[in-house]
Amino acid sequence: MTATAEHAPAMTIGGVAEEAAAVLPVDNPATGAPLGAAPVCSGRQLDRAMDAALAAAGGWAADDEARRAALLAAAKEVSRAASRLGALVTAEQGKPTAMAIAEAYGAAGALRYHAGLDLGAELLRDDRRGHVELARRPLGVVAAITPWNFPVAIAAAKLAPALRAGNTVVLKPSPYAPLAVLELGRLLAPLFPPGVVNVVSGGDDLGAAMVAHPVPAHVTFTGSVAAGRRVAASAGAGLKRVTLELGGNDPAILLDDADPDAIAEKLFWEAFANSGQACMLVKRLYVPASRYGRVVDALADRARATRVGDGAVKGTELGPLTTGAQLRRVTALVEAATAGGARVAAGGAPLPGPGRFYAPTVLAGATDDLAVVTQEQFGPVLPVVPYTDLDDAVRAANAGPYGLGASVWSADPQRAWDVAARLDAGTVWVNSHAELTPDQPYGGLKCSGLGVEGGVAGLHGYTGAQVRHRPR
Repeated sequence: MTATAEHAPAMTIGGVAEEAAAVLPVDNPATGAPLGAAPVCSGRQLDRAMDAALAAAGGWAADDEARRAALLAAAKEVSRAASRLGALVTAEQGKPTAMAIAEAYGAAGALRYHAGLDLGAELLRDDRRGHVELARRPLGVVAAITPWNFPVAIAAAKLAPALRAGNTVVLKPSPYAPLAVLELGRLLAPLFPPGVVNVVSGGDDLGAAMVAHPVPAHVTFTGSVAAGRRVAASAGAGLKRVTLELGGNDPAILLDDADPDAIAEKLFWEAFANSGQACMLVKRLYVPASRYGRVVDALADRARATRVGDGAVKGTELGPLTTGAQLRRVTALVEAATAGGARVAAGGAPLPGPGRFYAPTVLAGATDDLAVVTQEQFGPVLPVVPYTDLDDAVRAANAGPYGLGASVWSADPQRAWDVAARLDAGTVWVNSHAELTPDQPYGGLKCSGLGVEGGVAGLHGYTGAQVRHRPR
């Protein structure tokens, strides 16, 4: 399929499908072959999308029951289309089909969960001094910018709370994986009043224009720390509220009572799922010297046994890296690590043939001065760092600018729980990692983000607080 306008799916603006004069090509990362193209939203089209969202905001905010019903209808429609959405995600992002379909069902679950949340007022006082309530009000128009690694799930994670709170949305997917989100916009268009859900597409300049646009009152962004800083600076100039879910370099600490053979399989997937392309995955592993060799060997054996290939092929466990830039980055980090003294226990190089594949890689002898440890790799690479003193491991885990997620692994859950409390991360797991449900808030400390997504706390982030006071 050539990247021409006739092969580009339409954007959704004001409830209407709209094409564009220019398009961005989209390829299949498993083959490198052209897959299609996405419209490039013009400045005038962005203005129309923002104006449509603003015009729809008042009526949408006024009808709570209509919002619940529309979200439930959206959940049902996304579930019905899960296979189609999953196939698009696999084709443009690369993950195995089963995982992509599960992502679509997860998106439906987020829509369904938020439909059931209550935004009733909170009673603060009712006494002789007066009656005081805290009410949650919509902010207006939300600009939502989503990444390429979980395109449908993260789009729904932003749409659901924004819409439930009574806001309208202009959403932009990543230019590297826009097709499934554009299809999501098409599916949702008839379920919501015109202008409530708008989906536009384009490059990074479109995202910058959305953040700087005078209409949105809130910006929600998931992406890198560097891009998050730019979003925060631009939004701050207009005193817009922001929710930023940024990068992570999640540590996992194994305690000296952990059984390597019992946890290796689970630990492997907590690091390598989606070919390591998720903010909340294990990016660096700290292992006591007494168990170091067994842990490295168990993880390396699992890495070598992993079936890497086209996500559309049955039996594939790990797909390609989505972008060429990410493949080059992962390659450079591993080369620098081996030059710096790390040893490749498994993998260690791109795989031959078409597509952007990199072998699942376990690095032994990693040290905390290597870039593969201090930076977020966002790929199928796990450096394993030995330690002899638990306090040193905790200090190393807390070092650096990130604070998204972390985990502690032990045969004694209470002991692990106590260590978890010492870690500087927005979410800490015991004997697992990256397990998220719609009712669970998640967000980062330090440079890993501002605000939270998910749960009641995440919903409140899409509202403004209004205190209402009357005499007794």
